[in-house]
Amino acid sequence: MVKALYITLKNLFRKPVTVMYPDKKREMPKRMRSPLFALTKDEDGIIKCIACKLCENICPSNVIKVLPSKEKNEKGRPYPEEYELNLSACLACEYCVQVCPDDAIVMIRIFGWATKNKEDLILKKEKLLENYEKYKDLISECTGEFLRKMQTPRRQN
Repeated sequence: MVKALYITLKNLFRKPVTVMYPDKKREMPKRMRSPLFALTKDEDGIIKCIACKLCENICPSNVIKVLPSKEKNEKGRPYPEEYELNLSACLACEYCVQVCPDDAIVMIRIFGWATKNKEDLILKKEKLLENYEKYKDLISECTGEFLRKMQTPRRQN
């Protein structure tokens, strides 16, 4: 009993470890993954996605659907006519981000994202582009290029 009282008194005056969420917001790690995505644009404002369907093919949950356009964009590159990502079954595995050759799809570092409507979990191309504009400063550092560099073995001299 004395030992239990000692432990209680020892921890009574210890600095709290928990962050009181609504009052103080914790800084999110640069590589944080959350199940919210965006389609990026280049410096000219043109969607980076070339509708190669690599993200659709690698997705273990089959929640990504890409329909390539028959035409080309202003830069002469293919683009998706339709792009759909269903978050209700997304594992947030990040495979789609890793495989994208143009870093067109990215994850957004947002904490506590939620919705009341199931329809809001289906992200169409327009919503994904809107997410990019809305959360530009919260894009995860883990782009496809970053992850590929990190996984490439270094050559020893």
